[in-house]
Amino acid sequence: MTSILLRGGQLAGLVGILLIVVSVIARLGGKFMLGGFATGTLMLAGIGAVSVGCFLLLWLLIERGGR
Repeated sequence: MTSILLRGGQLAGLVGILLIVVSVIARLGGKFMLGGFATGTLMLAGIGAVSVGCFLLLWLLIERGGR
C-alpha cells in the first residue's frame, strides 16, 4: 500500500508540474488553445494533479505513523 501511495503521489506531482510548465510556455508563446483545451484549463488540471500528489504523499506519511 505504501509503495502505491508513494509512486502515485510522485507520478501525480510530476504530471501536474509538466502540465503547468507546458501551459505556461504555450501561453507565453501567445497560444490561447493547446490540443483543443484552453491554456487556463491545462493550468488548472496541473494544479489539481499537484494537489492530488500532495494528498497521496500526506496519506503515506499518516500510514507510516510519522516515521
